[in-house]
Amino acid sequence: MTVGGIDPLKQPARYPLRTAGPKREGPVVDVTFGGDVMLGRRVATAAAQSGDVSRPLRVIGPRLAEADVTVVNLESTLSRAGTAQQGGDSFAAPPRVVKGLREAGVDVLSLANNHTGDFQDRALLETVRLVRAGGLQPVGAGGNFAEAVRPAIVERDGVRFGFLAFNAIGETPRATATSPGALSVRMPPRTGPLNAGDLAALTKAVATLKAAVDVVVVLPHWGQQYTHTPVPAQRTVASALTRAGADLVIGGHPHWVQEVQFAAGKVVAHSLGNLVFDMDFSQQTQEGVLLELTYWGKTLKAARLTPYVIGSDFSPRVVTGTRAEQILSDIR
Repeated sequence: MTVGGIDPLKQPARYPLRTAGPKREGPVVDVTFGGDVMLGRRVATAAAQSGDVSRPLRVIGPRLAEADVTVVNLESTLSRAGTAQQGGDSFAAPPRVVKGLREAGVDVLSLANNHTGDFQDRALLETVRLVRAGGLQPVGAGGNFAEAVRPAIVERDGVRFGFLAFNAIGETPRATATSPGALSVRMPPRTGPLNAGDLAALTKAVATLKAAVDVVVVLPHWGQQYTHTPVPAQRTVASALTRAGADLVIGGHPHWVQEVQFAAGKVVAHSLGNLVFDMDFSQQTQEGVLLELTYWGKTLKAARLTPYVIGSDFSPRVVTGTRAEQILSDIR
């Protein structure tokens, strides 16, 4: 309960109601996750007309920047240095959007999705380079398997957050020992039955990362599009990841919000929906939630789902009231 606008979990030192109790368990660190961000195609065209290629991020940017760590999935390449692999559904955003993402407070970008490879290997490698050169940490793709499975690590006030990301949808090539691509797990509904070897390699990476950081985050690109219901394999994989040491499993790709599960200090969010996209053909593809977490040290103290709606200018805006309740009911 806020008192005088002060949240006791986000600003405990300023909270006006006090009582004797144990010492707080470390610094307060806020972490925000957003959904799929696609800054190409009609989004890029509309933004370019305004002279600001990152315009869709400007409205919600201050909210993202409030967090100590902000994470989204970049659903495109930043280069056209190759042949389009998916025709009109090949996504490439102007490289200058990296600066806009950074100004919006984004720290980590998942590149493990089915569009990072839309313009072939050279464009994928250029995208990874541009993200890193722009001051953001890419995760989930690279010049080979070792780079794609390499975690991004962010430290805030002595608390270390480690990130892994994988693509289960296909289309972007699988990273191998000698070739570029995304860290991949073959699983339903798009890339076959659940591959035990892929899952074992991923859980091993999770366990290794758990020994080096305080909070382990896995960012899957998975599931069936245009449904609020996760496929059973998502639950199977999420369970394996949390048993291996993952604290947060935050998914994307369905373009609709899906359920969020909380258990024993862990969070599994199957899909947060689109954050920026030009999928204006349905109400659900223009809706999403921010997942806003508050940690005290390495202990999760609060999780908030903040609904938003993408406007005709492709900009997401936080909503309240009936529309917010409707979006949250789809998650429940």
